[in-house]
Amino acid sequence: MTTLDERHGEDAREAAGAYRPDAAVPLDQLTATEPLFAGSKAANLARAARAGLPVLPGFVIPEGAGDDPAALRRAWRDLSDSGARPLVVRSSSPQEDTEQSSLAGQFASVLDVRGWSDFCTAVRTVLDSAHRPDGSTAPMAVLVQPMLTARVGGVMFGADPVEGRADRMLVSAVRGGPDSLVSGEQAGTNYWLSRRGRLLRTEPPTADALLTPSELRRLARLARRARQVFGGPQDIEFGFAGDEVGGEGAGGNHNRVGGERLWLFQSRPITAMAARPSRGARLLGPGPVAETLPGQLQPLEEDLWVTPMAHGLTAALDIAGSAPRRLLRTAPVVTTVGGWAAADLRLLGAAPPTHRWLALLNPAPGARRLGAAWRVGRLTAALPGLAADLVADIDRRLAQIPAPGELPGPDLAAQLRWTRTALVSLHAQEALAGALLHEPPKSRTAAGAALTALAETRALGIPDERATAVAPTVLALTAPSLRGHGRLPQGAPAGSVPGSAFTSAHDTNDPSPSPPISPSPSPTPASHHSPTPLTASRAPALPPRESLRLRIRWVQELQVRLVREAARRLGPATAERVGLLRWPELAAVLDGEPLPGDLHARVPQAESPPLPDAFRLAAEGTVVAERTGGKADGDSDGRGVSGGRAVGTVWDGTGPRPPDAVLVVRTLDPALAPLLPELTALVAQTGSALSHLALLAREFGLPAVVGAADAVRRFPPGSRVAVDGTTGDVRPGEVRTGEMRTGEVLTGNERTEGDGR
Repeated sequence: MTTLDERHGEDAREAAGAYRPDAAVPLDQLTATEPLFAGSKAANLARAARAGLPVLPGFVIPEGAGDDPAALRRAWRDLSDSGARPLVVRSSSPQEDTEQSSLAGQFASVLDVRGWSDFCTAVRTVLDSAHRPDGSTAPMAVLVQPMLTARVGGVMFGADPVEGRADRMLVSAVRGGPDSLVSGEQAGTNYWLSRRGRLLRTEPPTADALLTPSELRRLARLARRARQVFGGPQDIEFGFAGDEVGGEGAGGNHNRVGGERLWLFQSRPITAMAARPSRGARLLGPGPVAETLPGQLQPLEEDLWVTPMAHGLTAALDIAGSAPRRLLRTAPVVTTVGGWAAADLRLLGAAPPTHRWLALLNPAPGARRLGAAWRVGRLTAALPGLAADLVADIDRRLAQIPAPGELPGPDLAAQLRWTRTALVSLHAQEALAGALLHEPPKSRTAAGAALTALAETRALGIPDERATAVAPTVLALTAPSLRGHGRLPQGAPAGSVPGSAFTSAHDTNDPSPSPPISPSPSPTPASHHSPTPLTASRAPALPPRESLRLRIRWVQELQVRLVREAARRLGPATAERVGLLRWPELAAVLDGEPLPGDLHARVPQAESPPLPDAFRLAAEGTVVAERTGGKADGDSDGRGVSGGRAVGTVWDGTGPRPPDAVLVVRTLDPALAPLLPELTALVAQTGSALSHLALLAREFGLPAVVGAADAVRRFPPGSRVAVDGTTGDVRPGEVRTGEMRTGEVLTGNERTEGDGR
C-alpha cells in the first residue's frame, strides 16, 4: 500500500528527520496522546481513554510513519479479527479538532471497512483528503477503530453553542450512529439539559423519546468528565451500543447499564459559542423611534437626528419622573446599532419590567413619581400653551432663514447648531404631549394632513418631486435622508382623502382649516437653495403632539438642505462622502478648518438587515435577539444555528457567485463547506444545529438558519433576503432582476466520502 512518506514526499521525510514512528501505534500508548504525532482527533481519544472515559480500542497511523506493511497488517488483523469485524478509518490531522478550528467535514472518513484490500483503499482515501482546495497539504495521521452499530447516536455539546450558555448542555440524537446527523441528512431530536442532566426542553416537542432520563443523565455525566479532562466544554460524538467489541475498550468498563454501553466516539473543544449578552444588558429595539428614523443612517445623520432625539427623550423622562436620573445620565435613551436607531424599551415603557413583583415592591418609582407629580400636574395644564409657543417660534425661525446658498460657512454652521437645539426641545415636548395630553381617537394627524395635501397637489397636476416645496406638510410622509429624496406613497387619490384620520383641508368639521394650496407656487428650488418658507399659513390645524411631530420633520428637512449646500461647496469628490463626517467635524469645516485627512479612506456603513423587535447587545456590539417562547419572532419558520444578521442575494450554489451571496439549499451537505468563507449567510430547509456545516458556520461567524420550510422555492436565486441566525428569521427583500443563475449543480458524486469528522 501507499505510505505516508509516498503521499507527502521529501518534505515529510525532512520534517520527520531520523526518527520514524511505528506504522501503527495503539491508542493506549502514551505517544498516541501527542497531537503532532497522532493528530488531534486520535490524541484527544487517547487522552480520554487514559482518563478512563469509554473509548473504543484502536490504533493510529502516525504522521511520518515508517514503511512497515507487516506491522500495519498485524494491527489491522488484531483489531478487525482478520476482517470479521468492520472498521472505521478516519482522518486525524493536527490542524483539525483544535480550540481555534474544528475543520469539521474537511477531511475524509470511511465507514464499514471490511477486508485488507478495502482497508488499504480507505487509508489512501483519508491521506488524499489532506490535499486542500487551496493547493496546500495538511499533515495527516489516520485513526482506525471498530465500527459499531449503535441503537442511538448523536452529538452532545457540554455547553449550548447556539444560545451561548455555559450552564446548559445540548444533545442531538438520531436512530443509529451519529453519521447521518453530522452530515445533515437527519435533523435529530434536540434535548436541552441542565449541567446535572435534568431535561429542560425537547425539540420538536412531539418527537419520539430516543433517550431515556437515565441515558440523558449518563450523557451529562460524560460531558462533565470530558470537561474535567480537557479543561473546557467539549463537542462529543456518542453512541449507545451493545457489547460488539468485546473486552473493556481503551478506557475500561465504564458507562455500562445492562447489556448496552455508552461510547465516546470523538471529543474536541467547542470552537464557536454564540454571543451572549452580559447580565443586566439593556433591552433595546426600534420601538417608536423607527417611526421617525426607519432606515439605516450615516454617521452625520446619527449626530443630526439621533443625538437630539436622545437628549429630548431624556429630558422628558426626567421631568415625568419615569426613570432615575442616574440611569438617564449613563444610558442613552436612543442609540444606533449598525446605523439603525434603537431605543431602550424599558426606559420608554415599551417593555414590562424583568421582575414584575419586585417592581411592585420597589418604593423608588413611586417616590420618584411623587416628587415629579407637582411638575407633571402643572405641566399638563401648561403643555398645550407651551407647545403652541414652541411651534410658533419654530415657524417664525423657519420663515426667516435665508436660502442656504446665501449663507456663509459660519452661518451655515450656526443654523445647523440651532436646528439641533430646536430638535431637542421638539422631541421633549412631543414625548410629554404623547404621555400627558389626551387626544380624541379621531383627532387629525400630521400624516392625514400630509395625505390630503399630497392628493391636492396631484389633483392640480403638480409633480411629486415638487410637492414638498409647494406643500411642506407632505414631508410628514417621508423620512429624513441626506442621500436622496424620500419616496412618496403611490396610489393616493387625486382628491381629498376620506376618513376621519385623513380629513381634507376643506372639511367643514375642522375648526381652523388650512387654506387650499395655490396652483401657482413659487418655483421648486435646487437642492442647495432654501425651500419654500415653512410658515404657519401653510400649516394645517393639528393637535399639539401632531403639530410638534410635523415641525420635527420640517427642521430635519432644513438640516438636509443646509448639509447639501455645505457638500456642494466642498466639491463633487467630497459631496458624496459628507455623510461620513461627524457633526463636530462638519462644524469645524464650515468654520474654516480643513477636512479630516482620513475622510476619503472611511468606509460607509455596511448594509445590514433591520434590527429585531427586541434585542440585547453582547461583546463587540453583537445583536442578540430576545427569545420568547423558544423563538424570538412569531414569523420565524426556521431555527437559528449560528448567530448574526445579514442581508444579501440568494445563491443556490450554481453559476457565478454574487458578492453578497446567501446560500439557500435543501440540506447542509458537507461538500458545501469550502463555500462558507465566501458567503454572507446560509439557509437550509433541513439540518441540525450540531451538523458539520452549522458548526463551521459558527466558526466563521456566518449567520445560518436550518429548518426554513420550502426555502428553495420561496427564495429563488437573485432575490434579496435578510437572515437572522439567532431567531431563525429569513425574510424576503427586494429582487434584483437579471441575476437568475444557471450552471451545474453540485451532485452527490462530488462529495467527500464518509462523515468527514
